[in-house]
Amino acid sequence: MNKLENPELKDKVALVTGASQGIGLEISKLFYSHGAKVIFADLNEPKEEILQTICYKFIKTDLSDLDQTASLPTKALKEEGRIDILVNNAGVQNVHKAEEFDDLLWAKMIQIMLIAPFQISKRIIPSMKSQGFGRIINMSSIHGLVASPFKSAYNSAKHGLIGLTKTLALELGEFGITVNAICPGYVQTELMESQISDQAVNHNMPEEDVLKNIILAPAAVKKLIQPTEVARLALFLASENSGSITGSSYSIDGGWTAR
Repeated sequence: MNKLENPELKDKVALVTGASQGIGLEISKLFYSHGAKVIFADLNEPKEEILQTICYKFIKTDLSDLDQTASLPTKALKEEGRIDILVNNAGVQNVHKAEEFDDLLWAKMIQIMLIAPFQISKRIIPSMKSQGFGRIINMSSIHGLVASPFKSAYNSAKHGLIGLTKTLALELGEFGITVNAICPGYVQTELMESQISDQAVNHNMPEEDVLKNIILAPAAVKKLIQPTEVARLALFLASENSGSITGSSYSIDGGWTAR
C-alpha cells in the first residue's frame, strides 16, 4: 500500500491494539497510507507482507494479562519517544446465557475490552500531555449503547468503555487530547462470523436464518458493515480536523440503534 502525497497523519505515531486482523488491520492500513508510523499490538503476529510494509513495529501482547498490558505502553514509547494516536480496538466475543457464563471467561473479557484500554491510556496520557496533542479512539460497539441477550460480558465492557471515554475527554481536553468512541454494528470480520453458530444455538434456529432474523433484523440498511467503513471514521477522529470533537460516541450501524 502506497502512502499519499499529502497525508493527514504525516509523522504521527499510532498504537493500535488488535491490529493484526479485522477492523484493527483496516485502521492500520489506512493510517499507514496517510503517513502514520503504526505500532501493532496483538496476540497474533500479522502476515509477513504486513510486517514488511504497514507494520512499523509489532509488539506481541496478551491483553488478558495485567502485567503484559501494563508493559505495552512502555515498549511502544521506547521506540519513538511518543504516541500521538492510540486506538484501543482489541476485542473478543462469546455468547452465553448469564447463568451459564464461566466466571474466569467473563472476567477475561472485561480485562481485554475495558481494563486494558484504561491501563494503556493511563500510561500514554503523560506523553500526550507533554506534546500538547493526542488522539484516543476507543472501539466500543452498538452494544455499548443498547443491550442484547446472551452478551452480558460484552455489553458490560462496551458500556463501560463509553463511560471511560467520556471521563477521559473531560479530564484531557485542556491538553489538546481528544477521546472518542466508535460504536460499530455487525462488521464483516472473523469475530462476527464466529458468532453465527453460537446465536443459532441460543435462539434455536438454523444458522442460515441468524443473519436475517437476528443480526440484521433491527437495521435499516440490511447488510454487514465493512471494516474499511469503520477505518475511515477512525481516520477522521485521529486527524487534526477533529480537534473540537471529544467525549462522543459515533454509531456506524446501518440504523441498528435508531429504533
